[in-house]
Amino acid sequence: MDGIEKECSALGGLFQLIMNDMKASYPTWEDFVTKGAKLQSQLRTTILVTGAFLDAFQKVADMATGTRGKSS
Repeated sequence: MDGIEKECSALGGLFQLIMNDMKASYPTWEDFVTKGAKLQSQLRTTILVTGAFLDAFQKVADMATGTRGKSS
């Protein structure tokens, strides 16, 4: 029985170490997830603004194509 008790004790200690590591790393993971959400929001905004800019640029290009300039 002594060998089984040693193994159970070792596994229990290992479990406690893993749990402590997970508790200690929680703030880091929470910060990572928060920053990732902010990045996603900013990228979404960037895509929308880029699309609006390209639409405006297309209007300028269409207007320039439709002008009747004099060529020599």
